[in-house]
Amino acid sequence: MWYNEIGKDSDVVVSSRVRLARNLKDTNFINRLKIEDAEKILKDVRAAVKDTDLDFIEMKDIDNLNKTCLVEKNLISPEFKKRNKGCGIILNKESTLSIMVNEEDHLRIQSIKPGNDLNQALEECNKIDDILDEKLNYAFDEQFGYLTSCPTNVGTGMRASLMVHLPALTMTGYINQVLDMAGKIGLTIRGSYGEGSEPTGNIYQISNKSSLGVSEKDIIANVNAVAEKIIENERLARKQLMKNPIVIEDRLMRAYGVLTNAKILSSNECINLLSDVKLGVELGIIDNIDMKTINSLFVLTRPAMIQLEAKQEIDAGERDIKRAEIVKKHLGF
Repeated sequence: MWYNEIGKDSDVVVSSRVRLARNLKDTNFINRLKIEDAEKILKDVRAAVKDTDLDFIEMKDIDNLNKTCLVEKNLISPEFKKRNKGCGIILNKESTLSIMVNEEDHLRIQSIKPGNDLNQALEECNKIDDILDEKLNYAFDEQFGYLTSCPTNVGTGMRASLMVHLPALTMTGYINQVLDMAGKIGLTIRGSYGEGSEPTGNIYQISNKSSLGVSEKDIIANVNAVAEKIIENERLARKQLMKNPIVIEDRLMRAYGVLTNAKILSSNECINLLSDVKLGVELGIIDNIDMKTINSLFVLTRPAMIQLEAKQEIDAGERDIKRAEIVKKHLGF
């Protein structure tokens, strides 16, 4: 799992994701696609990946709880979770690669890597894209590039995004300046679940806005250039916080104390406390926790993941109790 690993610049960059949007030639886009055509796409895509080590699953065969878990792992979109007939998902064994079949486009190929590693994510996407391109007939125009259901994706069809943890910029009040800067130079700032989601736990998703008239290499170079500035500013803000160590140490140790002793933890409280403890680990204030453990808890304490652990659907109150138990267990208490 991508969230169990540590990568480059992982003190600030949680993960890197590249997504490629592809559609099939002479086939209606999703908003006008008939169910029989959707089923044919499923059949053709299944045949295209038959000789790979990828798993093909139809969405109608996945229960609601497991669909939500896929959302919480960032392997499918919240909108795709609502789909059923004529839709499918393809996953690799490591759950770093996923392909949504008949989401907003016929194919949404995405790779997620830990830390700051967009180039590796693109390489993994391109490998499977090449396999599919050999067996499927993509909708491609010599002038405009790959044709997509949303005009903003026309061109390379690529979105390159970084999930970044920016607690110090938030605490010092500089976060809006940094996000405004990113927006002015062509990047989109969203919550951790992409379009329509709000940032939680000081985690933001930064991605390119346009894919027309620029190459994949240029898109990644632009996102990386902005990321370098954001990483630099976050690290400087952390140094600023440490100029008054007693105040920041008190806050971060209090968060650690609550996580290791609480009997009940709501989802929002937990993710905000984890954000503080993650910062404490990164600053060396909390030195008895492995960073992989903290990173995994951001995912393992989400509502559907808790119910998967409990092996049954449970209400919000029961989840809050179970969440506190899971946190203490993983932190060694």
